[in-house]
Amino acid sequence: MTMPDQGRNEAGPDQLAAAVTQLTAELAAMRRDLARRHLLDLASGVLVAQLSLAPADALDHLTRLAETTGVAPEDLAADILNGAAGTIDPLAEDAAADAAMKAAAEGGGDEGRGRAEQDKETEERAVARRSRRTEAAAEAAAKAGGTVDEVAETLLDGGLRPLGVRGLWLFRRTETDCLELAGRAGVSPLEAAHWRWVPPEAGSPLHRVLAEAAPAWLPTGPSDGERLPGPAQDAARAVLPLRQRGAVTGLALADWTGPRRLDEPVRRALMGLAVPAARILDAGPAGPVEPAVLAALLDLLTHPAMSLRAEPESGALHVEHLNRPALDSAGRVHGAAGRPLAQVFPAVEADLVRLSMEARESAVPKRAARLPDVHRAGDPDPLLDVRVLPVGPGRTVVLWHGATDPLMSLTRVLGRLENLAAFEDDLIAGVSRWSEQAYRIFGVDPAAPAVPLRRLGRQLHRDETEKLDALLAELTERRQGAHTVVRVVREDGGLRHVRIAAEPLLTGGVLTGITGVYQDVSAQHHTEIALSATFDRLTAAQTQAALRHQLVIQLQQAIVPEVPVLQHLPGLQVAARYRPAAEEYRVGGDWYDVLPLPSGRVLVAVGDIAGHGIDSVTGMVALRNALRGLAFTGESPARLMTLLNEVTLHTHGHPTATAVCALYDPADRSLRWASAGHLPLLLLRDERARFLDPPPDILLGAVPSAAYTETVTPLAPGDTLMLYTDGLVERRHTGLDESLASLRRAAERLGPGGLDERTDRLLASVTGDTDDDTSLVVVRVS
Repeated sequence: MTMPDQGRNEAGPDQLAAAVTQLTAELAAMRRDLARRHLLDLASGVLVAQLSLAPADALDHLTRLAETTGVAPEDLAADILNGAAGTIDPLAEDAAADAAMKAAAEGGGDEGRGRAEQDKETEERAVARRSRRTEAAAEAAAKAGGTVDEVAETLLDGGLRPLGVRGLWLFRRTETDCLELAGRAGVSPLEAAHWRWVPPEAGSPLHRVLAEAAPAWLPTGPSDGERLPGPAQDAARAVLPLRQRGAVTGLALADWTGPRRLDEPVRRALMGLAVPAARILDAGPAGPVEPAVLAALLDLLTHPAMSLRAEPESGALHVEHLNRPALDSAGRVHGAAGRPLAQVFPAVEADLVRLSMEARESAVPKRAARLPDVHRAGDPDPLLDVRVLPVGPGRTVVLWHGATDPLMSLTRVLGRLENLAAFEDDLIAGVSRWSEQAYRIFGVDPAAPAVPLRRLGRQLHRDETEKLDALLAELTERRQGAHTVVRVVREDGGLRHVRIAAEPLLTGGVLTGITGVYQDVSAQHHTEIALSATFDRLTAAQTQAALRHQLVIQLQQAIVPEVPVLQHLPGLQVAARYRPAAEEYRVGGDWYDVLPLPSGRVLVAVGDIAGHGIDSVTGMVALRNALRGLAFTGESPARLMTLLNEVTLHTHGHPTATAVCALYDPADRSLRWASAGHLPLLLLRDERARFLDPPPDILLGAVPSAAYTETVTPLAPGDTLMLYTDGLVERRHTGLDESLASLRRAAERLGPGGLDERTDRLLASVTGDTDDDTSLVVVRVS
């Protein structure tokens, strides 16, 4: 006797979705493991040949060697393979490090060069390792059944994108010397459609490489009159022949977003990745043929969209293309294009199959408010307002909105707000609809019919009908959205102030309806009346404060211009910059000064008054002018700081300030300087930066009779000195030491250029976040 099969548990959509997600993750892990094993097997083979070990012993030897050196087994395997191929010497990094240590021990003269050589060797080793790992990952993807597009994506992400490459093109050579685009990555479907086939042409750059079997390096793109795939004519490109069994079977083209210097490390990396590209060109199955124009159109949409293709025999749906929002909605499934729909959207696959079939058979778009109908905690977000459009034999386009789309929830949100109500007038059917809140706003019985906007005048105060007429004229005659505020007289005698905001609904250029919202703004109206008197009283005080503040800003800009015009100084090139505070109300007391003295020396000073506002600006003017006058006495920097401290103690408002005062003597290129609690000077010599730590002297205005220490720093031609205030480096959540280290690194990365150009680059790359103003003086010894 056969029992009915009622106890069988069928997998629901949520279980299917979880299973597909798990299998996708397992497949990705298997590919990574396959790539790792392939790399270790190749390295073990090299050790078998070199050390005469058994295969198992070679793998054990490799593992022990990785543990001893602290290098990952995959990186060590890549080094062994690169050493066997002659790409890079496995001992080069150690040799470079020994050379750098030896140079430092012999006097440090070659320390910079030794470090540079070590860094270069380390970078070359990293590039070589990355190329080997990428090669193994590409071959693993090909063995796992990946398409040429997927393998190209692996090559781009793993080995080429770190080199700045934007797109990778893989062309297969046909028997008639045509070039067929077999795979691509980082390239839009529309671009790929233009280069699907490249026929033989006399002088074509692609066929020239094909005939000469030699790579073409084009740092500024092809010559005038020649065309190649890529984002712009002057974008850099590299065209490499792909060889299999001694014959050129295709081409690989890498393109950048703009001109690029294709140096030797970049060329070696590209040549190395051409080897796996040639092997997978014929081994990998071709990617799905995408409708280029349709795919490009879907990519322009801001909401999720995808195209589906039905198999002719089975009718099963495959994903043909997803735009980026759709890919996000699918949970970033690896290689989603070309997969069965059940693998990409398992929870809604059955519903989409049904809607797609109905749309193709009826040639009419189909809609669903929500897929799936039931949503439980932990499930993927549902698809809202789903539309399925037939676009050709066996092909449909699916459009939807995500669960967080605000437009889909607007009506529900209006329903939850007591002072807002939605309305719609259908001018064709002569029907008007109000939300429940509209009846409460107008004091109308909910059982009564909704009042059309054009007949709302009977609900309004008699003086408000002109506003309603003007609103209707905007909507019906000019066909433009508009809003107004009117007084509504309710049946219970109450008076309400209601804002009406409306938009015309057009169909084929014909006005078919009006939609909008009513907002009860009575409370806001009464509040505005109550605040108007207060506002009037505040206006005068605000105007006076604004005038006073503007005066402060003008005074500060007159004393400390943002980009001053500096006169010629003996033995020095000087650039100074002042960056005002991000918020005008934080106008502060930063200042700087560069002044040639009768003695032939040059005064360079930077200071920062504590606080903000007019008191700090007036204090800044007093101290800056006082230091200028004192400098003409010929006193030393330490004595100048002592005298300036006394001036600060007797200045109105009793300000405190940090400052650094330096005197440069062009006769012996010496810099005598003293600091009052200021940040350290930064010296850039031979592109290496170091701080000149000041003595721990007290800030100005703190105690009377303070004494300051003077420091002498010899300078050399080409030295660059930087004096600055705390607004340049201080950050709210970063320690001062870390901020100063960032400044030092930025100074070392400035590169060549004029002093003004380098100063602007430094000011742009180093920015504090305390909304404080900044002074910066950069001095270069001629």
